[in-house]
Order: sequence, then C-alpha cells, then structure tokens
Amino acid sequence: MDDEPRGRARHRTVDRIAAILELVARSRSGLTLSELAECLGAPVSSTQGLVNGLVATGYVEERGRRYFLGSAPYLLNRLAGRAPVPAVTHADLERIHERSGLTTVLSIVVGPALFYVDYCSSDPKFAYLAENHVRRSLIRTSGGWILLADMEKRDLWAYLRGLPDADQELIEPFLAALPEIRESGVCAAPHASVDGDGVSIAVRESGKAVAAVGIIGSHPVISRRRGELTSILREQASTWPR
Repeated sequence: MDDEPRGRARHRTVDRIAAILELVARSRSGLTLSELAECLGAPVSSTQGLVNGLVATGYVEERGRRYFLGSAPYLLNRLAGRAPVPAVTHADLERIHERSGLTTVLSIVVGPALFYVDYCSSDPKFAYLAENHVRRSLIRTSGGWILLADMEKRDLWAYLRGLPDADQELIEPFLAALPEIRESGVCAAPHASVDGDGVSIAVRESGKAVAAVGIIGSHPVISRRRGELTSILREQASTWPR
C-alpha cells in the first residue's frame, strides 16, 4: 500500500491565487477587493497582498477599484501557440499589411513591458521581436502609448515615475496626447522611438483596451501617411467583434 501514488498536497496561497484568477475571469463587470475577499473567505488584508502581486505581474488589472483579468494570460497563450487576442486574427494583420505595404504588429502589455504577439512583415527584425517575445518599451512605441492611455491612473503615474532618465523627455508629449488617445483610441506618429514610428489603434474587449494593432515604418513615411494609415486601421477595426 505504501507504493500507491498519493494525491498532491494543496497549498492555501496557490488555491487563493487560482481562485482570484478564476473569479475575475468570470466577472464581466469586475470585482471589488471586498467581494474577492468574501468569495475567498479570507481577510481583506491578505487578499489585498495577493491582488497587488497579481496586478504588478499583469495577471490582474485594476479599474475604478474593481479587478479584471489582466494581459499576462494572453502572453501565456501565445507562448503555448494559442491565439492571444481572439478579436484580431492573423488574417486581419495580413489585410492591413497588404493595404499599407508596411510592417503590422499586434501588441499587448504585460506588467511594465510591451510584447509583439503576432505580426505581418518582410522585415526580419520584427519577426525576431515577435517570435522571441522580446520585451519592448511602452513609452517608446505607438502601441505602448495606446495601452498606457488605458491604464488605471495610479499604475500609469507609477510607470511614468519609474522611467529611466533617457525616457523622461517623453513624459510631457505623452501626457499632452493622452486626452486625444483616450477619446479616439488611436495614436498616430508619436515620434517616441529613434528607430522608426507608428500608427496604432486599440483593440477593446468589454470596453477595455486589451491590445493594440499598429503599422510601423520610418519617421518620414509614417508622418506623410498618418491620415491614410489611421483610416486603414479604423476600417479594419470596424470588422472586429465588440
């Protein structure tokens, strides 16, 4: 009898983390800290610690004191070879690429970084970035500006305060563009990167920006074609399920 396999031991902290993720995933309107603690049968103080850790790592996000599933699970799905953002298919990126003739990427934010999780391009640099899931700077990309604009205020301020000295000069232009980005869901030619520029549009699920689709090119090309590229993105976005 001693050779019989034993069941795996449960771990209270792991059980609570798993329960938090399932609870926020099932809720379309989000859950408050008190509601999470009540569902877990745990003190608010210990629940707050777990939730803070999940928010910091991108597994949960906070909006208006309510908690929702974050973007980290999208990245895990991509690493596992599954579609990261169901609303946007690779065919969508191909259509945008065909119309624009430029690199097209699908981006998500996980914690303090941006990742390309799909792309359509003949440029090997973007193939490398997307296929190897290389971290990109949020403040240095048009897609990053889209995703930053939709962050909870305290998370946005914390991110901006923590930027290195080399990126401090981008805070003022980002804040100046912030109201328009929030209103339109588009960021066009922010001139945030020395390598190039882009035009990006938000991908929303239940009113939340869960990803960004962007067209990337050289500074002169993006500046000259920003209106045309914005129209291409808006037309393709109109076909995505809401």
